[in-house]
Amino acid sequence: MFHVGDYIVYPMQGAGVIEAIEVREIQGEKQQYYIINMPINKMQVMIPIAKVHKSGIRLATDLSNLENVMDIFYHGVTDTTLSMKERYKINTAKLRTGNFQEGAEVVRDLMRINKNKSLNSSEKQMLESARKIFISELGVIRGITDNQALDLLNNKIG
Repeated sequence: MFHVGDYIVYPMQGAGVIEAIEVREIQGEKQQYYIINMPINKMQVMIPIAKVHKSGIRLATDLSNLENVMDIFYHGVTDTTLSMKERYKINTAKLRTGNFQEGAEVVRDLMRINKNKSLNSSEKQMLESARKIFISELGVIRGITDNQALDLLNNKIG
């Protein structure tokens, strides 16, 4: 169970903060909901507590794991032998897990590939979506703005 003030990550949506836990009646049914502020899309999300396990919501990564993931982001190896179709399938699966490290790997690999040759429209869209999610979590963990987080990614990617 999460608490008010917890930083969470909603897979495929990004990082947010639990602002409240409230009972709401929707379609005649009363349930407890997490009220989550999602700065990345400037929206508020309500998730029934009973269904939070299925949603894949998790606590934001801690600082020690962040340093490990950033090391992998900067120094990890990108497999350039995969076809676009194989890469897209693997990257989609990684993003669906909601795992911070796997999302970072997708961003890293697509940024590197994009430096050498232009990505197709599907991969460009995937990169933008994955980068927003990655930046949102990086920002909440480090307490920095999205622009500062983006600068961290762009200045050190090899």
